[in-house]
Amino acid sequence: MQGVRIGKVLRQSRAVVLIELAVLAVLAVGATVLFLMPDDTSEPAATASPTQAIELPGLPDSTAPVVMPGRPGEEARTAPANEVPALPRQPHNNADIRFVTMMIPHHEQALVMARLVPDRGENEQLKRIAARMLAAQEPEIKFMETWLAERGLDRNSGGDHQHTMSGMQSAEALNRLTAARGAEFDRMFVAMMTEHHEGAIKMANEALVLGSEPLINEMASSVVVEQNVEINRMRQVLASED
Repeated sequence: MQGVRIGKVLRQSRAVVLIELAVLAVLAVGATVLFLMPDDTSEPAATASPTQAIELPGLPDSTAPVVMPGRPGEEARTAPANEVPALPRQPHNNADIRFVTMMIPHHEQALVMARLVPDRGENEQLKRIAARMLAAQEPEIKFMETWLAERGLDRNSGGDHQHTMSGMQSAEALNRLTAARGAEFDRMFVAMMTEHHEGAIKMANEALVLGSEPLINEMASSVVVEQNVEINRMRQVLASED
């Protein structure tokens, strides 16, 4: 009888222990879940930096004031930029077209001669002058072509001026220049380019007298000044070698 009671007590003790272990397991799982759950009241460990807004340049203010000069004796006034009419394109005439359509092939021949200088010439100063010619006249050709295109014209609009373009060199003269080398080339280049520049100056002066387009007038003035300067520089280079 005593043994039966002891066995019963042991079975009850084991049951209690198993229940306690089960309770502890449940508590442990619950604690783990709570530990892993995010805390809504706390800040995250690492947060992405906020995206910075890109500041783009704004459009021009169409209502910005523009000064409108008055007539003689009147005060200037201001008006919003979007209310100021665009300036009308200045009219051109046949003299402007003639100058542009002749000056394009005239410049192109000058570039042909200038491109020969680096490989055939001897004088370093002449090479620098030729490089400046290339840098100046190539953009001028593009400007003149654009000027014609914007007015519905092309390089043939002025008619055939091949035999009236002053200073143009013959094919035979260009062949002789191409075959020359060293000091001989330098002398031929200066002589031919001087004659070529003088022809361009003559055409530019005609445009200044007879033309009406302000842009062409400005370009013609530039041709007169720049090519006179280049003529003097080339002559000084050769004179310094004598």
